[in-house]
Amino acid sequence: MRNLTQDNITQAVIARFADTPDPRLKEIMTSLVQHLHAFAREVKLTEAEWFRGIDFLTRVGHITDDQRQEFILLSDTLGLSMLTVAMNNDKPAGCTEATVFGPFFVEDAPSFDLGEDVANGAPGVPCLVRGTVRGLDGEPVPGAEIQVWQADAEGKYDVQREGLDAHQARGVLHANGKGQYHFRSILAEAYPIPDDGPVGEMLRATKRHPWRPAHLHFMITAPGYERLITHVFRNGDPYLDSDAVFGVRQSLIADWVKQPDGSYLVEYDFVLPRKMEAAA
Repeated sequence: MRNLTQDNITQAVIARFADTPDPRLKEIMTSLVQHLHAFAREVKLTEAEWFRGIDFLTRVGHITDDQRQEFILLSDTLGLSMLTVAMNNDKPAGCTEATVFGPFFVEDAPSFDLGEDVANGAPGVPCLVRGTVRGLDGEPVPGAEIQVWQADAEGKYDVQREGLDAHQARGVLHANGKGQYHFRSILAEAYPIPDDGPVGEMLRATKRHPWRPAHLHFMITAPGYERLITHVFRNGDPYLDSDAVFGVRQSLIADWVKQPDGSYLVEYDFVLPRKMEAAA
């Protein structure tokens, strides 16, 4: 097509995807073009503004590496990550709610026996974490794999610290035959997401803070059950109502109870739906 104008270019672009063999990809690309073009028209986007947008996305890509996922941070801070989680995790009532994965999960976390200290030297006040993993009908989920990771007292994940030769404040455990788990770690503290890159610039330009309320990350898997990716948030944290990545759910808030020796205890039970229940 020649003589394209601002009035007909959208349909011309959509027509180029007409022969896309994958129907889902065709649907996504068609809608993407429609919404991008509608956005540009709605805000009357200037060429200078779009070049600034391209520069922003380029810098997001340049700062992203194996240790830092700036694109996840961008998705998180725009609420897109949590929207996607909410749309794709509509579980039966009574199941533990899902929330954002975050950019600091790693595949090679060390394994621990129940009761061991996953902090592995990370700075922080000692904390005992315990609870059960069960199904929607109350049945225990024996042997459920529990991956846990968290920031230390200085707001850093191990992958953010240069020179560490071992993982800290993360690990893989398995529930016992009754679905029970317990491990030692450190007190969860609020921390800012990395804001020394393009996402931080966006937050400052829009007068937003980068803080996340104190939490533990969990990923729980077991045969026959839906995988759960979630957090447990520390009750009383000042950022529960303004989480920079919109991940807080009331049902995921728990009390960290101070013990006589100065350590803390948090107890939380996870409820997983069976795969057939989640699909119902």
